Amino acid sequence: MPEPTQTPQRETFGSRNVFILSAIGSAVGLGNIWRFPYVAYEGGGGAFLIPYLCALLTAGIPLLFLDYAIGHRFRGSAPLAFRRLHRAAEPLGWWQVLICVVIAVYYAVIVAWAGMYTWFSAQLTWGAGNENDFFFVEFLKSADVAKVGLSAEFVPQVGLPLIAVWLIVIIIMALGVKRGIGRANMILMPLLTLMFAVLVVQALFLPGALDGLNAFFTPNWEALADPAVWASAYGHIFFSLSVAFGIMVTYASYLKRKTDLTGSGLVVAFANSGFEILAGIGVFAALGFMAQAQGTDVSGVATSGIGLAFVAFPTIVSQATGGSIIGVLFFGALVFAGVTSLISILEVIVAALQDKLGWGRVRTTLIVSIPLAVISMALFSTTTALSVLDTTDAFVNAFGIMAVALVAVIVVAWVLHRLPQLQEHLNRRSSFRVGLLWRLLVGVLAPLVLGYLLITELLTKIAEPYSGYPGWFLGVFGWGMVITLVIGGVLLSLVPWSRRSRAKDDVGYDDFLDQEEYAADPETTSIAVPAAQTKGAGA
Repeated sequence: MPEPTQTPQRETFGSRNVFILSAIGSAVGLGNIWRFPYVAYEGGGGAFLIPYLCALLTAGIPLLFLDYAIGHRFRGSAPLAFRRLHRAAEPLGWWQVLICVVIAVYYAVIVAWAGMYTWFSAQLTWGAGNENDFFFVEFLKSADVAKVGLSAEFVPQVGLPLIAVWLIVIIIMALGVKRGIGRANMILMPLLTLMFAVLVVQALFLPGALDGLNAFFTPNWEALADPAVWASAYGHIFFSLSVAFGIMVTYASYLKRKTDLTGSGLVVAFANSGFEILAGIGVFAALGFMAQAQGTDVSGVATSGIGLAFVAFPTIVSQATGGSIIGVLFFGALVFAGVTSLISILEVIVAALQDKLGWGRVRTTLIVSIPLAVISMALFSTTTALSVLDTTDAFVNAFGIMAVALVAVIVVAWVLHRLPQLQEHLNRRSSFRVGLLWRLLVGVLAPLVLGYLLITELLTKIAEPYSGYPGWFLGVFGWGMVITLVIGGVLLSLVPWSRRSRAKDDVGYDDFLDQEEYAADPETTSIAVPAAQTKGAGA
């Protein structure tokens, strides 16, 4: 075998535990806290755990393993890893990068809101009975895009904390994988877990908490006959585990050679699900108290998303004894969960440009983060921010993440026929072995479920304008955003790779393997991209 070219070593996590905490930090985000409890409640309460566990075992974990295998074997960011899989697959990686660009821009503002509400909770700034108006009118100063169009009116109580969020994450990102991302997750994830555990204990002692738990866990077995409930479970799992938008591919590329991939994946998946169930207990115990205080049942106060976090929980904080502590814990947990997820989203973008252009860490971080921070400020510190966020989030999740996941599994499984190769890679270095069942779940079940979810979403959004927004608005921030992601992914794949990146593309990840271990196996000794695929790379 020819002597490998000397290339700079790729950064790695300090240990497997740091990787696991970082992967859990990415998976545990705002959706675990404010989305899962309501999805479970609407999907049959305790009965929802059946489709949820089925989705976790048959789709979430298999696709998580797929991301790990691609990132670890091909030792690169999403675009580079897919390029090494096959040169024509590179646009899939850039599609995922652009999804992360869009998500990062609006995700940061939600973290900023949570930061401000942590401060507000300590002082009960919103005033009892004024929680709804305070959030929409006094805090966001929301305006109707149908009446005013896009607003440029600056909202300082949103814009200033948003600057602080971007400064914090830029510093973490600039420090690198080991000193920045790894250390941040080693600090933030234990704190997040401790804070939420204390919050749950506090909530369980509130009057009416038992009513909330009964509403959350009492099974509605009839819901299991509804296909929409099963689709909801699968849809939630795809988003919850951070699969299919480059994060786990990128994180896995920073793992050391002999890391137990499937064992790590199982820890991450079940830790994420455990946190979701913990969040459900805490949230519905609190909602049970709120229902009792208002003289209604839990169904009258149960909600999800922004309404749960910034209207329902402040109401609970106002009414509960020791409510300020509950508010600080809840919104502080949102901040920590949001920051760990945001740095994982940004890492997909930073790693991709580092690989493509051969830039250094600090330079890439600044070139990526500063423009994103400016766009984030321009769009989401104004009076029409909520409408832009709502629309962008709905479309990029449905037609960005699910669409690229569908295309990726079809390409890997059926066009390139790489599942046996990736299965072998997983099994060479893991405690939990995968086989034919894993290939069937990834190559057959996942495309069917993703296709069903995608078609259902498409028909729903075509049937009527999303949330009643004007056509021009949906055309720009909805359908236009979706089309831009696809076209942008193709165009970015045509940008030439730097000379340093071309060298890495040829041999960089070959150096990663233990040649003695693979010497007896011709197929795995020569795993570099075939000459026909690498010739003229970056031309």
